[in-house]
Amino acid sequence: QVQLVESGGGSAQAGGSLRLSCAVSGYGASSYCMGWFRQAPGKEREGVAAIDSDGSTNYGDSVRGRFTISTDNAKNTLYLQMNSLKPDDTAMYYCAAEGRWGPTDRRLCPGISPDYNYWGQGTQVTVSS
Repeated sequence: QVQLVESGGGSAQAGGSLRLSCAVSGYGASSYCMGWFRQAPGKEREGVAAIDSDGSTNYGDSVRGRFTISTDNAKNTLYLQMNSLKPDDTAMYYCAAEGRWGPTDRRLCPGISPDYNYWGQGTQVTVSS
């Protein structure tokens, strides 16, 4: 059974930093497409950052230059380093994953569109001014 478990959310002051983690288990793919998404009350889910199976990254316009996505493949863990936080960053943050099954699997990764197979339960981030 595939599980994605986020951690690291919490409260921060504007201008501060937080690091989110997402541990992936039970998924035996050769490589992964992974992403972070967020949803604030009354707003649509927003793609924050993504990292493709080849290591390339892309970011939403609202976080580019402030957030950094990375992975530790040995630990099957995804990270989101969030710096220069703003009150508008307040949301529930979700990680998502989709596997790729070797060199013959040439499908493009979803990037920051929400077309992932597996999702975590979310971790709350609250930024105060």
